[in-house]
Amino acid sequence: MALKQNLKRGWDASAMLEALGAADVALWVWEPEADRLRLNGPARALGLGPLAPECASAAILALAIPQDRAQVERMLRTQAPGSEVVVRVRMRGAESCLWRGVWLEEGVRAAGVVAPETKYAASQHDQLTGLLDRSSFIARARDRMQSAGEYEMVVADLDRLRRLNEALGHERADLVLAALGSRLAAAFPPNAVIGRIGEDEFAVLIEAVSGREPAEMLRQAVEQPLRVVGFDIFPTLSLGAVSAEGGENAPEATELLRRAELAVEAARMGGRGGAAAYGRAMESDGLSQLALEADLRGALGRGEIIPFFQPVVRLSDGALAGFEALARWRHPRRGFLPPDDFLPLVEEMGLMSELGGHMVRAAATQLAAWRRTHSQVEGMTVSVNLSTGEIDRASLIAEVASVIKENDLPPAALKLEITESEVMRDPKRAASVLNALRATGVGLALDDFGTGFSSLSYLSQLPVDTLKIDRYFVRTMAANEGSAKIVRSIVQLGRDLDLEVVGEGVENAAMAAKLLELGCDYGQGFGYAPALPATEAEVYLNEAYLDGVAPLRAWG
Repeated sequence: MALKQNLKRGWDASAMLEALGAADVALWVWEPEADRLRLNGPARALGLGPLAPECASAAILALAIPQDRAQVERMLRTQAPGSEVVVRVRMRGAESCLWRGVWLEEGVRAAGVVAPETKYAASQHDQLTGLLDRSSFIARARDRMQSAGEYEMVVADLDRLRRLNEALGHERADLVLAALGSRLAAAFPPNAVIGRIGEDEFAVLIEAVSGREPAEMLRQAVEQPLRVVGFDIFPTLSLGAVSAEGGENAPEATELLRRAELAVEAARMGGRGGAAAYGRAMESDGLSQLALEADLRGALGRGEIIPFFQPVVRLSDGALAGFEALARWRHPRRGFLPPDDFLPLVEEMGLMSELGGHMVRAAATQLAAWRRTHSQVEGMTVSVNLSTGEIDRASLIAEVASVIKENDLPPAALKLEITESEVMRDPKRAASVLNALRATGVGLALDDFGTGFSSLSYLSQLPVDTLKIDRYFVRTMAANEGSAKIVRSIVQLGRDLDLEVVGEGVENAAMAAKLLELGCDYGQGFGYAPALPATEAEVYLNEAYLDGVAPLRAWG
């Protein structure tokens, strides 16, 4: 009898695995205490072959594409029993997969299935229109805007949907929505991101192309007469639009959608069929600015403003030399906010010194953690920007000295960057403070060099060890001879003064090669990587030291 039971169990397992393989579905079990992810099923077909049959968390983070590593972290983060796991992740060289599961025991085990996204297509799309649902639209928009370029997001609100429901009934009104969804899908090119984001709201994200207005394309597609069960319907839309630059400093997709929806509200106020483009004045109209101020006051204490780390690479051999820490606000409702969205408000509210101190402490703590766990980062540096006016803060020097001592950092491992224009406000005062800072063991860099009006006599007296060329000159040096001459002059000046020179704004291999040809020491920019959260920066660090060079994106 026992033999029969064993055979039965063995047959069941085989049959289960065969069924999973036929369906391109694998089972996964995550055990955080053992740092072990186990996989059963067609792992190779799903792009998970290098991970099977089991791996550590670092392995799956390294295999996931950089944009999706935050999703992997979310999946691995311990949750309460019964909590669902639903994340979309793309592995290198494989299609997008959905990981679904549940936490079985708190902090001990989670389990579920992973399959190609196409297997779950229905759950990612609005069933009525076939367009992306709201969460999927945001996820796709976020991915799309990782690529450089000008983008426009348009949100369309269907006027008088309630009246349609009352006159036609919900089923017939649904036919109208389905027809409008089909029109939208046909009106835009395949690379457009299109979704139904609310009961009566549609959204489109598309790269801006000269001569084509996305809002007008949307209006022309939808505002055509429609006959439904004997009734002639004349749909009209209220439109809100917002433009944004993709790439390194792209706004979070949730924030961009919020702005477009704010513009829709403004359009509605103008009457049926109105249109409006987002402007900052709308923030005060919706009391958003006041809400943001209230949120900002407690953001530092709640740990919402955190450092992201952008790689700095040695041009001569491509080795990773360090990172620059840049502030990002992880807003609980608006997602990650870039600096331009909150730093002016920080300055206006007089919180720059508090933010500066927080960033220095957080960056130093992260560097110390990397030094403890990665022997290869012995000579790596992390730099932090000194905010406007922070050089005059009385406690600055004592705080920096304390941070270096507490984290046991060697000389110049932690660098402070101060802009050229800030130094030139009071060169004598700046020289005095910088000399005192240098005595604490911190490294010093002069940022955005070339944009101010430095006197060479003052520059020679400043205890800086690095010049950073402003990104504008680096990005335009190929097409603008004036920019190329400025870059060449700064590099030569750095040599003459025995200073290291960093070129900012490196977007591709051609820029890196040109800087190296001119004699520049280091490069930094989106061509290597955008500013990354600490966990992704650590993965980048591991890849760089494993390969011997920091990854440089060929497409730029």
